[in-house]
Amino acid sequence: MATVTKENIGLLHEKLTVKLEKTDYLPSFEKVLKEYSKKANIPGFRKGMVPAGLIKKMYGTSLFTDEVLKRVDKELIDYLQTDKLDIFGQPLPLETDIQQLDVNNPTDYNFEFEVGMKPVFNLPDLGKAKTTRYLVTITNEMIDNEVARLQNRYGHMKDVETVGSDENVLNVSFTETDADGHVVEGGINKDNSLLVKYFGETYRNNWMGKKTGDLMIVQLKSAFDEKEREWIIGDLGLNKEDSSSADKYFRVVITKIGLLEKKELGEEFFNQLYPGGEVKTETEFRGKIKEQLENYWSGQADNQIHDQVFHELVDHTEIQFPEGFLKKWVKTQGDSSAKTAVQKTDEEVEKEFPGFLSQLKWTLITDKIVHDNGIQVNPDEIKSFAKQQLFSYMGGANLSDDQPWVTDYVEKMMKDRKFVEDAYTRIQAQKIFQWAETQVKPEEKDISAEAFTTMVEAHQHHH
Repeated sequence: MATVTKENIGLLHEKLTVKLEKTDYLPSFEKVLKEYSKKANIPGFRKGMVPAGLIKKMYGTSLFTDEVLKRVDKELIDYLQTDKLDIFGQPLPLETDIQQLDVNNPTDYNFEFEVGMKPVFNLPDLGKAKTTRYLVTITNEMIDNEVARLQNRYGHMKDVETVGSDENVLNVSFTETDADGHVVEGGINKDNSLLVKYFGETYRNNWMGKKTGDLMIVQLKSAFDEKEREWIIGDLGLNKEDSSSADKYFRVVITKIGLLEKKELGEEFFNQLYPGGEVKTETEFRGKIKEQLENYWSGQADNQIHDQVFHELVDHTEIQFPEGFLKKWVKTQGDSSAKTAVQKTDEEVEKEFPGFLSQLKWTLITDKIVHDNGIQVNPDEIKSFAKQQLFSYMGGANLSDDQPWVTDYVEKMMKDRKFVEDAYTRIQAQKIFQWAETQVKPEEKDISAEAFTTMVEAHQHHH
């Protein structure tokens, strides 16, 4: 009778030994051999009349090996399910000499496997975590800037003959030159569009009165201030991290001059932005803008809380891992993007392992939160996610979600396995952080939009 025994060989690291007696596999092997002889089509013999001895000689070794290994797999799976072992991945076979399998000498066999056990751990008390909810102050300047942005977005561009203000839009061509204006062979050529005010303050007056076809030789570091220069350098395909990029010279030729006429504030504009007549005056318009800005920054504050929760959970949850087993497991997985698995080198495993372990830790933490709190994602939520995604593709249009073409789109996406898995993961993650928000007790702190943005960017850069 087949047996499976377990032996500890390290931290959360177990060896499973499957012992087969020949009576466990021999009857099924003999049955398969008979069935094969009935179906075999061998020249010189009528179908179903091939001698069993010939079949055994020709195919016995492979059929014998298959039946033994099938029985090993069955015993292993039954054991894992019966004992409810919570393991990582799949059991890895320890070195077993398959050559020991002899169709002409059936006997008892031992097969050894190693498994990595998932650890038992506790999450930190999020209610005791020190967290901060940042309340971004909405200023009149922020409202003014958003009003101006909307006026520009919905404004009208008209062509003009000469440059007359910082607000003129210049269509230009950049051609790389030396300091004397000679074109660099094989240098950069790029068309662009930018406002006159994107140039440094001391440079802007040089453009006043210029017409289509006029040009200037500019050095990037003197023509643009840091923020705009970084954008220009990137658009020209240069390396932002290379300080010598800013030393380059370019011939800038005007190909077209435009002037953006801002959309006038009035009911026509308000109705265009907010159909239904809910906004009629400039005061109501500014109030709506303030509300939208508050909602935006509230969402950013939520994201920041989520980041704090993430670090609290990762940094203060102690989890032990069967590292020896996991390194072997990572090594045998090879390149997941390749069509065939190629075993990784020890050096590759060591390089990848810290990142792998960090990701695995977060996976265990989220799995525990989902299990302990009964977090579920149902099909209707995935359908709703598909509709939201569709509407966002269409610019956030306020469309009815019960139209036939919308329903057809959703049903099509529900048959896309990759989409469903991705949507499931996103919705589940959202629910995990929504649960976490109910656990933390953040202190509230007022902050400016600039300070908040600087803080977030510094944090992202650090990571």
